[in-house]
Parts: sequence; structure tokens; C-alpha cells
Amino acid sequence: MSGGAIRVAPVTSRNIAITPHILRSDAVAAAAAFIDEVSGHDDIACWLRPDAIAAVTPLLTRPVEFQVLDQSDIRDLELVVVFGGDGTILRAAEWALPAQVPILGVNLGHVGFLAELEPSQLDELIRRVLERNYRVEERLCLEVVLRDRPGGEAIWSSYAINEVSLEKAARERMIEVLVQIDGHPLQRWGTDGVLVSTPTGSTAYAFSAQGPVMWPDLDALLVVPLLAHALFARPLVLSPTSVVTIEMLRGQATSGVLWCDGRRSVDVTRGSEVEVRRLQQNLKIARLDASPFVERLVRKFQLPVQGWRKEDSIDAGREIQGLKTEPEPEL
Repeated sequence: MSGGAIRVAPVTSRNIAITPHILRSDAVAAAAAFIDEVSGHDDIACWLRPDAIAAVTPLLTRPVEFQVLDQSDIRDLELVVVFGGDGTILRAAEWALPAQVPILGVNLGHVGFLAELEPSQLDELIRRVLERNYRVEERLCLEVVLRDRPGGEAIWSSYAINEVSLEKAARERMIEVLVQIDGHPLQRWGTDGVLVSTPTGSTAYAFSAQGPVMWPDLDALLVVPLLAHALFARPLVLSPTSVVTIEMLRGQATSGVLWCDGRRSVDVTRGSEVEVRRLQQNLKIARLDASPFVERLVRKFQLPVQGWRKEDSIDAGREIQGLKTEPEPEL
């Protein structure tokens, strides 16, 4: 097999990046099967990181010439196909988001709301990618800035696809914060932390913190306090233009940690301020499944949709389909 570090692929090529979780044998095997099929088409060039090339090569059935994926110089990529869980997708998004390349995920993790397909649907994935038969959705993301004091100098910044969380650094102590919305004070909380989530992230950390499930096509922000000691400590759904600021109040004995998607973090000292707003760029997600989000929700969480009695299930199904059911005869 031969490989090359080609920065600009031929104009006639369709450039597809493949990013498997290289420590998972099932993800590597699925990626190799995908590459075996699509690389046989002359108009498709497969782009992989060097470590991914080394992982998939022994599983290929024929020689494949790869293009080396240099994430600092990405040009003309049509799609990123990710084999792994949502964590693998979030890693790929670190360079796909700023490059505005759509991501298509194959779920080899647990629930996997960011992923589009299950491993059993690999044949459909191959066919739909070859036919360019997919659509691209855009998801709201967050921009986060840490300032040395309220309204002060920015000392750290990042983005988040799922959520931004300011959490206590010491297990035995809460943090004292003041939350403001659009420059107006909302409430002071003694709390384990505060989440600011996107609709996409409402089924991630925010879901575990008892936040509402939001449909991913909504334009909104979600604020969820974590075990706050307050009478009013409920999740809040905000306008997408809102700006959320969380001030780490002075006079407390502990500090905090700021996390973005559970992947990038920075220490937050007393007197600092975290500012969260909508990111200018949206994440692009490639979709094959046209089913509504409610069906994905039922499938992912295996929600019961049938009654305890068989008759209840039949009647409910008929009502959903708009069919009339005959009443049971009176005794």
C-alpha cells in the first residue's frame, strides 16, 4: 500500500475524511469495510490521520492509496465519516466545525444522539455516500469566554457543541455564583455548578441534570443549575440571542473549573466571569434518516409506547394512524 501527504486532491475527486476510534476494534473494522467499498471508485479520495491509516490498513482487502489528513490544512472536504461514539464525533468536530465540513457519525458507543447510523446499517451508509444521498442539518453551538473580572480582559476562550459547564473544583464545597441574563442579574446560587447547553446537548449532560429534552432544530439556549441551594433553581430556556454570564463571587474559599463538552477545561478563580453566547458558526450534521426526532428519542431510550394490555396497544396504534376503533360491547 502507498500513502501520500497531498494537501490538494485532484479537482475531479470527492474528498471524504474517515475518523475511527482507533482503540476500538469494532470501529476500526467498520471503517476498513467502508474504505474498501468507497475507495474503489475513481472519483473518491479517502483522507485519514496517520494513526488511523496504520490501524485500518491490515484489515483492507486490497491496496488503497490514502491522502494524509492534516487538520491544520483542510481543503475541499465533502464529508467526515466518524466511526465511534459521541465522544469521537466531538473530537472530529474540533476541526470540522471551524472548517464547516459536515459530520456523519456511525454509533459504536452507547446512546449516541450525535451519530446517525448503527453499525448494522453500514451497507446503507456506503450506498448513500456514493450517491450523495444525504442532507445537512445545522446545529446551534456556543462560544465561551473567560474574563479575569466582570467585564474585564478575556483570558481564555473556546466553543461547545453540547454544553459549557462551570463546576466546583473541590468535591466537599459548593461554589457561589451570580448568574445574569443579557446583563440583568437573575439569581445568586450556592451550587455544584451551572450548565449552559445547546438543544443538541439537552440529551447529554443537561439531561442527566434533569433538564428538558429540546428538539435539535430549535434555536435556543438552556441554563441548568446543578443541585443549587435556592428556592428558584429551575432549568431555563432562553432566546438564541441571549448572553449568559456566570460570575464566580469573591469571598468564597473554593475555585471552579470550566468545561466545554467535557473535553476542554480551564481553572476559574474567584472574581472571574464566564460569558456564554451563540457561536457565529453552526455545526453541520449529515443526516440519512428522515424520521422525526420523537422516533429517535423513543428508539434511543427504548421508551414504552404500548399499553399494559394488548387491546390498549392495538387501539393506540390505530388512533395514531387515524383509524377508528370499534367500541367494546357492553356487558
